[in-house]
Amino acid sequence: MSSAAITTVIKMMESLPIDVQEKIVDHLRDYIDDLQDEIRWNESFQRTQQKLIAAARRAKQEIAEGQATTLDYDQL
Repeated sequence: MSSAAITTVIKMMESLPIDVQEKIVDHLRDYIDDLQDEIRWNESFQRTQQKLIAAARRAKQEIAEGQATTLDYDQL
């Protein structure tokens, strides 16, 4: 399936020398990889958002009840 945008990009690239086309393809691969990583991150965050909210509420409650302890960075 090809959209008008993809067709336009292909026509633009076809007018360029092969070595420039290859550079563009390399950049597009990197860019698409970054976009896919971002999509996966957003999907993962959406799946865990309620758990993160619940954990934050528990932490706030423990702090309010005096049950929290200061984090000792030397023990990490």
